[in-house]
Amino acid sequence: MNKILYIILISLFSLTIISCSDEEEEYTATSTTTTSVLYVAVGSGGTILTSSDNGTTWTSRTSGTSKTLNNVTHGNSIFVTVGFGGTILTSSDGTTWTSRTSGTTKRLWGVTYANSTFMVVGNGGTIYTSSDGTTWTSMTSGISNQLLGVTYGNSTFVTVGVSGTILTSPDNGTTWTSKTSGTIYQLFGVTYANSTFVTVGNSGTILTSSDNGTTWDNRTSGTTNYLYGVTYGNSTFVTVGESGTILTSSDGTTWTSRTSGTTNNVWGVTYK
Repeated sequence: MNKILYIILISLFSLTIISCSDEEEEYTATSTTTTSVLYVAVGSGGTILTSSDNGTTWTSRTSGTSKTLNNVTHGNSIFVTVGFGGTILTSSDGTTWTSRTSGTTKRLWGVTYANSTFMVVGNGGTIYTSSDGTTWTSMTSGISNQLLGVTYGNSTFVTVGVSGTILTSPDNGTTWTSKTSGTIYQLFGVTYANSTFVTVGNSGTILTSSDNGTTWDNRTSGTTNYLYGVTYGNSTFVTVGESGTILTSSDGTTWTSRTSGTTNNVWGVTYK
């Protein structure tokens, strides 16, 4: 379990609870991803940090923007980060970043890479896809709710957002189907492993689906704190959130609270 706790990336900034508007609010979802031993973290004010020693030391990089960056992923040999005002930046090495035209001014919250496709989601039901991170195509989500997280598993993209929004797509974002989540809470993070989708959100909400996101079961988290990020590694699901909350689970159903050693909000988590 020490290995799991070691890779949890605690937010680098002091943050407050979100209101998912297009205004520049105080919330900053800090997330990380890796290629080889390089970590990239993003945050408020266009902050980009990199680490080549497993997160021990960090170097500030020039992003070329002062916009808040909410999330980052790696795929197809490039990093892609997204944020406020429709910001999309790409980098081949995490050091030098290039601004890309997204085609929107909406705030972008989530980004992932799978099935040879980058997918970005954001405010107003915004969804964009790209094969190379340079040219982006708008997809029709069919909703106007904010979308905050996105993942891929078992040939299906799943995106989650405010008011319990869950959408699924079997065709790389071309068509989307709204699913009943059973909650009205905001859903921030979503991941897939062991034939199970897990999404987390407000008031300790944890939902799981074992049928490609069609039906969702509410799980007991044991906390009322907000949960912001979720990942899977070493046979364990890990979710992180408000006031240093960390929970772990072997199956996504039963969750155990862990001691994080911090009272700061923890926004992102990954496994290497």
